[in-house]
Amino acid sequence: MHRLLPALSFLLLGLLSAPAQQPPKPKPALNPSLAPIQDVAGLPRVLLIGDSISMGYTLPVRKLLEGKANVHRIPTNGGPTKNGVASITKWLGAGKWDVIHFNWGIHDLKYMPDGKRQVEPADYEANLRSLVATMKATGAKLIWATTTPIPVGELNPPRKFGQVKEYNEIAARVMAENGVAIDDLNAHITPKLATLQNPHDVHYSAAGSEYLAQQVAAEITKALGK
Repeated sequence: MHRLLPALSFLLLGLLSAPAQQPPKPKPALNPSLAPIQDVAGLPRVLLIGDSISMGYTLPVRKLLEGKANVHRIPTNGGPTKNGVASITKWLGAGKWDVIHFNWGIHDLKYMPDGKRQVEPADYEANLRSLVATMKATGAKLIWATTTPIPVGELNPPRKFGQVKEYNEIAARVMAENGVAIDDLNAHITPKLATLQNPHDVHYSAAGSEYLAQQVAAEITKALGK
C-alpha cells in the first residue's frame, strides 16, 4: 500500500494541474444569403454568382422575384475568377438553369502582399472566357454584372486595389464577343455612392443592397420574359 502512495500522489497532482478543457467554440452563423432554398414547382430557376456584394443583394432579389422565379445563389463568396474556374462545375450542379446572373472582379483586382493583383488582367480575361463557355453550355440566359466602384483613399480593412475600369473593360469585351447581356451595376450605383456605400469600404448599406437588388431583379425579369 505504501508503495502505491507516491504513484497516486503523482497522478492526483497531474489531474489538479491539468488545464481545464475549454468548451468548443460555436461555429459562426451561416450568412442567410448562403442558405439553400427549395424550388417552387413550375417557376424558372435563376442562379446568382458573385462575391460579398452579391451576397448583400441576394435576399432582396429573392423577395422581389417571389412567385416569379426560384432564385438560388452559389453557397459561398465567389471570390476571384480562379475560384470560379475551380468550382463552376460544382456550383452549376446537374439542374437546369433558366438565367445565370454573375460577376467576378473586386477580388481579382486586389493587390496581394507580393505586389501583384490576385488575378492579373490577362488571366482575368482567360478565366472569364472559360467561365462564360462553361455557363453557355448549360443553355441558360447569361447576365454579366459590372463590378461596382471602389472608394478612393484609405479603406477599412486596409486593402489596395487596381482599377475597376480596366477590369470592367476586359469583361465588356468578353461579354460582347459572347453575346452576353450586361447589367451595369457600376453605372446604376455610382450616382448614389455617397449615401449608399459604407464609408471607406467596398460594401453597401442595407439600402444600398436593396437598390442594387432592384436593378438585378429588373434585368433577370427582362431575361425571363424573352
